Amino acid sequence: MLRNYNRFTSISSLISKRLNSSSTMTSKLAPLSASKVKISVRPENERNQPIKNEDLIFGKDFTNHMLTVNWDNKQGWHAPEIKPYGNLSLDPSTCVFHYAFELFEGLKAYKSLKNEKDIIMFRPDKNMERMNKSSDRICLPTFESEELIKLIEELIKLDKDMIPKGKGYSLYIRPTMIGTSEGLGVHTPDKAMIFVICSPVGPYYKTGFKAVSLEATDYATRAWPGGVGDKKLGANYAPCIKPQLEAAKRGHQQNLWLFGPNKNITEVGTMNVFFALKNSQTGKKELVTAPLDGTILEGVTRDSVLALCRENLDPAEWEVNERYLSIDEVKERAAKGELIEAFGSGTAAVVSPIKNISYQGVDISVPLQEGKQSGKLTEDVMKWISDIQYGITEKANWTKVF
Repeated sequence: MLRNYNRFTSISSLISKRLNSSSTMTSKLAPLSASKVKISVRPENERNQPIKNEDLIFGKDFTNHMLTVNWDNKQGWHAPEIKPYGNLSLDPSTCVFHYAFELFEGLKAYKSLKNEKDIIMFRPDKNMERMNKSSDRICLPTFESEELIKLIEELIKLDKDMIPKGKGYSLYIRPTMIGTSEGLGVHTPDKAMIFVICSPVGPYYKTGFKAVSLEATDYATRAWPGGVGDKKLGANYAPCIKPQLEAAKRGHQQNLWLFGPNKNITEVGTMNVFFALKNSQTGKKELVTAPLDGTILEGVTRDSVLALCRENLDPAEWEVNERYLSIDEVKERAAKGELIEAFGSGTAAVVSPIKNISYQGVDISVPLQEGKQSGKLTEDVMKWISDIQYGITEKANWTKVF
C-alpha cells in the first residue's frame, strides 16, 4: 500500500513540476506569428485540379496545400509552414495516439455571390476562441487567434481556384491541434502541432433540405457535467458512432441525446438542436435550445441562429430562450398541437430539419411545410445565415473578406 502511495505521489510530483515549469516559461516562449510563415508551392504539373460541383463529396477531396506549425515548451511556436498537402510523420509512441491529446475546428470559406473576386470566411474568430478553450482544457498550448486566421487566409489564397462557386458550395477548413510528445508516460505534452487542411464541398444534402428521423437516446450519454462535452475534442466523437449505428438499424438517421432524470434534450447527432413551440392559450411562440451548462458544444452556428432570431423575429410573437427542454415536454406539446418544428444546427449542414422522433416506442411527428422538407423558420434561418456567408447580406464583424 505504501509502495503504491509513494508511486502515486512521485507521479503527482512529476506532473506538478512539469506544470510549474511550463507556467514559468510561458512568458518567454515565442508566440504564433504569421509574419514568419515559410511557403513552398506544389509544382504546377503535380497539382490537383478544381473538381466539378456535381462531383464533390463532403470531406473526400483536399486542396493542394496545408499549413503546419510546431510548438515545444522550450522555444514556443516555431515558424509556420505552408507546403504541399501530404502525410504527417509521427513516432508510434506519440501521445496523440495513446491519450487523445487532440482537438479540432470546422469552419468554411465562400466565394462571394455579390463580388466574385471576394473570398469570405464566416465568423473565424469564434472558431479560434473555441479552439483555444479546447486546447487549454487538455493542456495543449494556446495561440494568438488573429495570427492563425491570417495563416489560414494565406493558405486559402494559395488554393483559391479550388473553392467551388455557387450557393451551397464552399471550402471546408479543418484546423487541428495534436500533442506530439514521444513516450508512453502520461504527462503534459512538451511538443504539439497545429495543422490545417481544406476540402472543397457542396451542399451537405445534395437534394437540398432533407428532414431526418431521430431516436431519442438515453441508454448512452454524449456528455456529462464536469466533462468535456463543451469542447471540440476528437475523443467526444468516436463513442457516439455505435449508438448511431444502433439507431440506424431501427430506421433513424441520428440520435437525439437525452441526459439526466428529467430526460433533458441536449444535442442531435453532432449538432446543436432547436425546437419551435407555441402556447395554445396565448398564441405566443418560443424557440428553445439547451443552455450552455458545460455539456453543450458552444456551436458557432448555434450562436448565429440565436443572434439572428433575436434580431429578426417579432418579440411580440416570439421568445428565444436557452433553457432545459425534456423529451416528455416535447411529447406533451406535440400531442396538444404545440410543436411547430425542430432542426439541428452545425457548420456542415448549417441547419438540418427534423421530421420525427422515436421515444420509448412512440413516434413524435414534427410538422413540416406542406410539400417541403422543412419548417418555415428552419427555411428562414438557412437563408439568413447563407446570405451572410455568400456576401449577399452584410453583418458587421461576422465575416472576414479578402
